[in-house]
Amino acid sequence: MTTVSSPALSKPKPARPGVAVSLSLLALAVVILMAIFGPLVFGLGNDLNPMMRLKPPSAIAWFGTDNLGRDVFVRTVSGARNSVTVGLCTAIVVLAIGGTLGVVAGYFNWVDRIVMRLADGLMAIPGILLAIALVSVLGGGLVTVIIAISVPEIPRTARLMRSVVLSIRELPFITAAISVGSSTPKILLRHIVPNAIGMLSVQATYVCAAAILSEAALSFLGVGTPPDVPSWGNVIASGKEYFRLAPWIIAFPGLLLSIMVLSINILGDRLRDRFDPRLAARRAS
Repeated sequence: MTTVSSPALSKPKPARPGVAVSLSLLALAVVILMAIFGPLVFGLGNDLNPMMRLKPPSAIAWFGTDNLGRDVFVRTVSGARNSVTVGLCTAIVVLAIGGTLGVVAGYFNWVDRIVMRLADGLMAIPGILLAIALVSVLGGGLVTVIIAISVPEIPRTARLMRSVVLSIRELPFITAAISVGSSTPKILLRHIVPNAIGMLSVQATYVCAAAILSEAALSFLGVGTPPDVPSWGNVIASGKEYFRLAPWIIAFPGLLLSIMVLSINILGDRLRDRFDPRLAARRAS
């Protein structure tokens, strides 16, 4: 029986990473190390010291202290674990569910009609409002926050994968695979999914960045992680009433949050150029 192999849709030449990409990788490596070892080395930073409240950055407290005398540096470093965990777990959940739904919807027309109508309904609701509603119903906690952030992102990923699969489905090697009698699971797993995995990996970076921002927003509003579990969102929230007196409470975790999201987005752009050489060529010209 004749076998049909699906060619790679694009084989761009490998390029050396630029300065922005190298700095992004370095920043991500530092944040991940903070997330892994920060709480083990420094603790959670929940120790209260009223005598040290609202102290500016110094040799004793590098990022200053908050209104309860807690070390902002320790809380910022420890908060990296919560933010990174939410970002990675949300990306895995969204890609697993949204990617599967998108592949199935893009290949089967009857599934497409059902899944896309459900996706349209979910996307009509602002993501942050839907996340707040889910957290209010399910209660606080890290798992609840991951679920609440994942639900609005799943339909977006499903629509992206559907569009990619629709374009792949019309290519000649898919027609050839069908003509030689390849089964549907074989076509999906051997031909369509490998050629769609590139765009899915690009989407993973944007989902991770959006999840970190959403977690910070939920924690800032008081509906995310509990106050006794440091995250960049609730560290920033603790300083909102003291911004004029102690701007460092907001500045340092906000700066790390911005660097983290920017680094992930830069890597996402790099991956997009890697899997879409035509876009990279247009930028170069």
